[in-house]
Amino acid sequence: MSVALRERREELELVAAEAERARAGAGRLVLLRGATGTGRTALLEAVAEQAEAAGMRVLRARCSPDHTSVPFGAVFQLLAHGPGFDSAAGEEPDPPGTPPHRGRPARLWRLLRSYADDVPLLVAVDDVHLADESSRRWLVEAVRRIDRLPVLMVVTERSQYDIDPPADGLVHALSPALVRTRTLAPLSADSAAELVLSALGRPVPAELVDDCVRAGAGSPLLLRALLDDLGGTAAEDAPAALPDNCAALYPGSYAAAVSWWLDSAGPTTTEVARALAALDDDEKADEKAGEKDGDSASGGGGHGDADAELLARTAGADPARVPGWLTAMTGLGLLRPGPGGRPRYAHPLLRDAVLSSWSGALRQAAHHRAAEAMLRRGDRAEAVAGQLLRSAPVGEAWATGVLLDAADLAVRDDRSDDALAFLRRALDEPMPDARRSVVLTELGSLEYATVRSTAGIPRLAEAMRLPGLPRDRVRAAVALGTALARQGEARVAIDVLRGLENEHLTGHPDLVRTVQTASALLSDHDPGTRREVYRWLRETAERSPQLVGTAGQALLVRYESTAGLTSAASAMRRIRALLAQPADPLAEGFLLGTAAAVAQWADQLDEADRLVRRGLAGQRTSLLHPMHLALLNVRVDIAAARGAYAELLDDPVVLSPVVGRLDPANAQAHALIALVETGRTEEATALADGFDLQNPYDSWELNRFLYARGVLRAATGDPAGALGDFLECGRHQSARDVVSPVVTPWRTASAECHLALGRPRQALALAEEELRLATQWNTPRVLGRALRVLGTATGGRRGLDLTDRAVRVLREGAGGVSAGTPDVTPEAAPEATADGDGSAAPGGEPVETELIPALIAQGRGLTAVGDRARAREALREAAERAERLGAVRMRAAAEAALREGGARRAATARTGSGSLTASERRIAELAAQSRTNTEIAELLHLARRTVETHLTSAYRKLGIRRRAELGAALTDAGSRSGPTGPGTGPDRDRHRDRRGTQA
Repeated sequence: MSVALRERREELELVAAEAERARAGAGRLVLLRGATGTGRTALLEAVAEQAEAAGMRVLRARCSPDHTSVPFGAVFQLLAHGPGFDSAAGEEPDPPGTPPHRGRPARLWRLLRSYADDVPLLVAVDDVHLADESSRRWLVEAVRRIDRLPVLMVVTERSQYDIDPPADGLVHALSPALVRTRTLAPLSADSAAELVLSALGRPVPAELVDDCVRAGAGSPLLLRALLDDLGGTAAEDAPAALPDNCAALYPGSYAAAVSWWLDSAGPTTTEVARALAALDDDEKADEKAGEKDGDSASGGGGHGDADAELLARTAGADPARVPGWLTAMTGLGLLRPGPGGRPRYAHPLLRDAVLSSWSGALRQAAHHRAAEAMLRRGDRAEAVAGQLLRSAPVGEAWATGVLLDAADLAVRDDRSDDALAFLRRALDEPMPDARRSVVLTELGSLEYATVRSTAGIPRLAEAMRLPGLPRDRVRAAVALGTALARQGEARVAIDVLRGLENEHLTGHPDLVRTVQTASALLSDHDPGTRREVYRWLRETAERSPQLVGTAGQALLVRYESTAGLTSAASAMRRIRALLAQPADPLAEGFLLGTAAAVAQWADQLDEADRLVRRGLAGQRTSLLHPMHLALLNVRVDIAAARGAYAELLDDPVVLSPVVGRLDPANAQAHALIALVETGRTEEATALADGFDLQNPYDSWELNRFLYARGVLRAATGDPAGALGDFLECGRHQSARDVVSPVVTPWRTASAECHLALGRPRQALALAEEELRLATQWNTPRVLGRALRVLGTATGGRRGLDLTDRAVRVLREGAGGVSAGTPDVTPEAAPEATADGDGSAAPGGEPVETELIPALIAQGRGLTAVGDRARAREALREAAERAERLGAVRMRAAAEAALREGGARRAATARTGSGSLTASERRIAELAAQSRTNTEIAELLHLARRTVETHLTSAYRKLGIRRRAELGAALTDAGSRSGPTGPGTGPDRDRHRDRRGTQA
């Protein structure tokens, strides 16, 4: 059975019964109604064949819009082949006023009766709605007379809800007793699927079948055309799914069928259909923006009045008719409810076919009208801007405002691609040069960060050339300078800033200070420039501190911290005093980022974390700013200092290269060390090999990566290669006046390599210098590390004393060592705790990553002097702490030292509260406080997936299955063994009770 006759058995049976009745002398009219494409014509042809087979004579007429001007044109088609027709048709038209029973209609009726005298007749008229008015009147009169004749009249009529109200149908003035009406329904999905499988004649994927059913939309016309296009495809080339656009179909029968369907519907319906197809894209954009709950582009749920009004305004149609059309098209299967109940085309291919014959100019005009309508009714800026993206330039201020508002919202939601599209389109609209400069600054920043650096810099340079407010010009200069510096053009970047300072900032001392601060920060990318800038900054601060501002003074504190010129306590006092002062909004980011770095070096990790969060909250992420990346770097530094290796490696920023940079960044350096510490040396090697360090431009981040690569080489048995990396790192740092171990402790790392290579004298010299500098800074982390390595290099009882001191300093985690204690010689540490002003070093946080190797060094030292019991105690503690931290390498080192000392195995915790890593414990405690995973992720600046991974691991280790059990599990563990944080509370006291007084 053909596509058009599928599911038409009842109609054929009805006509057969009426034909039998007509042959008995009782004729009637059968009206077959249906929408365009439902197979009316094919059904009429089948009816005619059925009648001829039953012995009836068939008179046929097919009406057309081209023949509506010819009176009785349809009747002439019916009667044209009968005897006597020529004379009847060739007469002159009846004069005006001729009665119907005497003029041409009467003669044509008599001719029809004469045909019926010989044989029963089937009068078949296709598309009677297109017949000329004279023919329609004649047919109506004929129906009234055939009830006693052997004449069956079967006509087809288009019955579809269009935007333009339809004219009266043929049976409008007829008695229901004279007419049998049947409305053709769309094909069912099951029948359509069977037809697809039968027509293609090969195994077809279920997805392709479903696509064909939806694109066919229950219309035999569309389904047949689609199958014609697919039927010419070889089996091996057959698609797994239907394409979304007509260009992928050949020979194009489907697109032609849709075009014919639109032509049949009339121009107004066609405009509405196309407008809906054009707006369909915008609903997808709404879903992307998360607007699926009714507060979306259409302004309301479902396809109610709001959607209909927008569609009507877009197409210039009658708003009262559009809701009915949407309902009718949904009933036919051409539309389906989308998310929120809004109407969509049943398949993207159908939508594309509707649009394919619409010119670009007309489509743009429709989007323009839609944007205006949505703006008037108060839709969201992003919805209106979505229409403007598809329209030609409007040339009015409202369009500019909408696009920029939409870009702001996209930036806030971290949808950079959308923000880029809105900003680029905004540049097509009129705006003053000052505003254009602001837009270019943001657009260039986003393009640099998300597309490619070469795309962003020209935009930023153009923004600098345009006139604008001084504050906006500073933002543009800082963004351009940041981009240039990241590409190794630090001198050019600083020249840009200085040029702005000299030419455009007269009378704006606050902006001058901001530019100077930015110059100082960007100079970190070039050693020579850095020395020059900081020399000027220090000299200016000595003469007139107000000229450098709070942010500039903070940078000086940072400089002195890394140059070994101050202590942690003094640096933090100065930083806190600067934070307490009022700060200019443009300079505040510089102040917070610098303060966070100093706090992290000073082991004030919680304070540093708060400063990072505050600084990032105040940053506009769509503007390039040197301090934004600096804050992200400090956040990574904090995680590394805490030994949060899993958390660090789960951060997507850590393993992603920085846009515009070919050399490694700080985050990759920390990732390299984290991979080494967690035993993933193969991954670490692959990461290190991914960067060519032969000719990179000099930067502090290169130094950090050299250090990290040295850690990898040392861990994989290449102390000579590691030593080369550490010494190269030190050479680069010294060229920048960075001598303090707060950044990268290359001296202690080099000393350990010298020891591995059998060079104790060189190791001792480096370790003593490191201790001198560590004593100046005087925080547990750097001091404990320096004491440990010096103790290892010294050896013997003297070396053991130094490692014991390292453990005590790190375990206590605050205050360093007391001045005047005999543990360190005056040459090695002249004032072990004294600040310049005699105050104690600032209180720090537990420094697990340094305490574990210190315990291992202590254990080895105790083993060497024969105190195996205390050695095992220290090494087991080291192994337990390493297990909790997830530090595979350090745990392996502790267990190896235990075996060397005669212990059978290391008693490391694999389950229970003691086995939780620091990150797992922190997340589990927050979860036990009834915080959601999303809240925890936001609080700790983690991905939600990371929180879920850590909680799953914590559940396993604690032996629980539900979140509600966390509190009890953690409390029970605490009551048994006390806090499990390293070196705190009863845990620390337990070790003291075993050993007596700490060594």
